Amino acid sequence: MTDGQGVWLYAVTSAEPVAQVLSSLTGVAGETVHAVVGDDLAAVVGSVPLEVFGEQALRQNLEDLAWLEATARAHDTVVSTLARQVPTIPLRLATVFLDENGVYSLLAEHRADFESALALVTGRTEWGVKGYADRETLTAAVAEAQAASSDKGVGTAYLLRRRAQLSAQETVERDAATRAEEIHDRLVRQAAAGRRQAATDPALSGNRDWMVLNGTYLVDDDGTDDFRATVEELGTKFPGIRLELTGPWPPYSFAGVERMVP
Repeated sequence: MTDGQGVWLYAVTSAEPVAQVLSSLTGVAGETVHAVVGDDLAAVVGSVPLEVFGEQALRQNLEDLAWLEATARAHDTVVSTLARQVPTIPLRLATVFLDENGVYSLLAEHRADFESALALVTGRTEWGVKGYADRETLTAAVAEAQAASSDKGVGTAYLLRRRAQLSAQETVERDAATRAEEIHDRLVRQAAAGRRQAATDPALSGNRDWMVLNGTYLVDDDGTDDFRATVEELGTKFPGIRLELTGPWPPYSFAGVERMVP
C-alpha cells in the first residue's frame, strides 16, 4: 500500500470465481474492493486511509454511533453481496492490516481453517430465530397444564387452578428457559449447525420484549422451506412464546474467524 493507506478485510472465499463478483462493489471508504489471492483462497479487501481506519482513529470512530452504523452497513453490503453468489467466510468489522503482506500471511497461516470453514458453509445459509416470551400468557399456559394434569375431583378445580397459577408465577422464568432450550434443540436437529447467542441488548435493538432465545442456524439451502415450516410449527406449539425468523444472513456465526484473526 502507499503511505497512509491500510487494508480493510471483508471476507475470504475461493480464488477462482471471486473476480467476477467484485467489479461493482465499493467498500467502507468508497473504495473499489479487490482480491488478494493466495493459492486457492482469496481475501476480499479494500484500500482505506489510515487517518480514518488506522488503530488509533478506529478507537475514536467506533464510539461515534452514526459512523459505526454507516461503516457496518457498508461492510455488510460487501459481505452479503459476496455470500449470495459464492461461499463466503465473513471477517469481523474493523479487521485492518497495514499492507497486503499481512493478508498473504493470514491466508497462508490459516489456510486449513479457511478451507474447512468454506466447506462447512458451502450450499448453506445462516438464519436467526429469536424467541420472545409473554410473561402473563406463559404463566397462564403453564398453570393450565399443571391443573389439567391433576386427577382431583371437580369440586376442587378452582383451588387447583389457583395453586397452579401461583406456582407458575414462581417458576415462569425456569419454564420459559426450558421451552427455549427445547425449541433450540429441535432447530439444531433441522440444521447443519446451530448456536445460542446472548440476548440482544434492548438499548441497541429498541425491542423491550423478554427475549428467551437468540439462536443462529446454518441451514442447507435446499432445506430452507422445511426449516421455515419447523419454526412456524414451534411457534404454535408453545403458548406465550413468539418466534421470529430472520435472514438469510452471511454465515457470521459459523466462520470461526475469532481464532484466526488477531
